[in-house]
Amino acid sequence: MNKLLFFAHLKDEAGAETLSIDVSGKTIAELKTIVSEQHGLTKIDSVMTAINEEFAEDDDIIQQGDTIAFIPSVSGG
Repeated sequence: MNKLLFFAHLKDEAGAETLSIDVSGKTIAELKTIVSEQHGLTKIDSVMTAINEEFAEDDDIIQQGDTIAFIPSVSGG
């Protein structure tokens, strides 16, 4: 199983702050597609992701037990 963490407006859109699903062996890009289709997060492609607290790229492969965080960009002044 993998733990997904959603921050800021994403947790509202996902309807949860965390989700547990098995996505081991998939890439971050594949996970973003799954999350978009299953939870309606249409702008998930534009957010930063991290695997186990280290920034990740779309082609990084998720391992069993990894925690994946979706972090939207922040703007302000």
